[in-house]
Amino acid sequence: MTAKVEFFFDLSSPWTYLAFHNIRPILDETGAEVTWRPFLVGGVFNAVNQSVYAAREDSKGPKARFFMKSLRDWAAWSNLPLNFPAPWHPVRSVHAMRACCALEEDQEALVRFAEAAFAAYFDRQENLDEPDVLAAIADGIGMDGAALVARTQDDAVKARLRANTDEVIERGGFGSPSIFVNGADMYFGNDQLPLVRRAIELAG
Repeated sequence: MTAKVEFFFDLSSPWTYLAFHNIRPILDETGAEVTWRPFLVGGVFNAVNQSVYAAREDSKGPKARFFMKSLRDWAAWSNLPLNFPAPWHPVRSVHAMRACCALEEDQEALVRFAEAAFAAYFDRQENLDEPDVLAAIADGIGMDGAALVARTQDDAVKARLRANTDEVIERGGFGSPSIFVNGADMYFGNDQLPLVRRAIELAG
C-alpha cells in the first residue's frame, strides 16, 4: 500500500521552510503520495497555541538563543540559505497563504510557488505581506502574478484558507508544519522527519 502524506504548511515558518525541502527526498525515496495543504498558522496559534506569543517576547533568553542556533544548524545541515529573521518577522502571511490556496488544486504549481516564496522570505528577506512582492514571485516562475494576487481576494479562496486552518485544528495540529501519514498519524516540525519516514515505510 502506498502511504499518503498531507503536508500542512505556512510560508512564514522557518522550520516549515526546512521541512518543505527535507521531506521531498523522503517522498521520492519511499514513493509516498503527498498533498500539499496551505493554512494560516496564526489562526491555529490564536485558537490552540497562544503560548507561542509569550515565547516570542523572551527573545533574549537561553531558549530563544538555542532556538536560533538550532535553526541555523539545521539550515547548514540541509544545505539551505537562511537569512533570518527578516526586519518584519513574524510576517503577516494571510495574503501569501491565500495565494497558495488559489493554487492548491494544481499541486505542481503550488510547489513551485511555495519554493520561490520560501526563498524570497528566508534568503532575500522579501516581505510576503506585500501583494507586489507576491506578484513578482509568481511572475518570476512564469505565472501571471497580477492574476494570482487578484485571486487572493476571491471569497472562495478566503473560505478555503479558513477551512484548511480549521481542519488542522480539528485534527490536532498546533503549528506548522503539521504532517499526517495515512490520515490520523500526525507529526510536527522538521526534526520529526525521520519518524515520518519510519511511518511511511511501516505503512508501505
